[in-house]
Amino acid sequence: MEADFLKALAHPTRLRILEFLRQGERCVCEVTEELDLEQANVSQHLAVLKRQGLISSRKDGLRVIYRVNYPEVWNIMETMRGILKRQAHDTVAALETKERK
Repeated sequence: MEADFLKALAHPTRLRILEFLRQGERCVCEVTEELDLEQANVSQHLAVLKRQGLISSRKDGLRVIYRVNYPEVWNIMETMRGILKRQAHDTVAALETKERK
């Protein structure tokens, strides 16, 4: 279950979708336009996020509106970015140390 949750966050397009939804509820047409992707592709990614409970949807006439269920997901994303930045910094520092030897 945890692995599937993290796997849902492991795709760049899904991260972009979550970042866009940070601004508030959006219909699939807005997500598609913002990400400049085909609607079928966006819909597949939205389905993955929805299966993991990260987002939910509601109908508004003919439109389907999506929203993030748990704002804490942004804390997770920021933590991941922080770790990746530290790893990159540590790698550069290790390479610089190695070059000096």
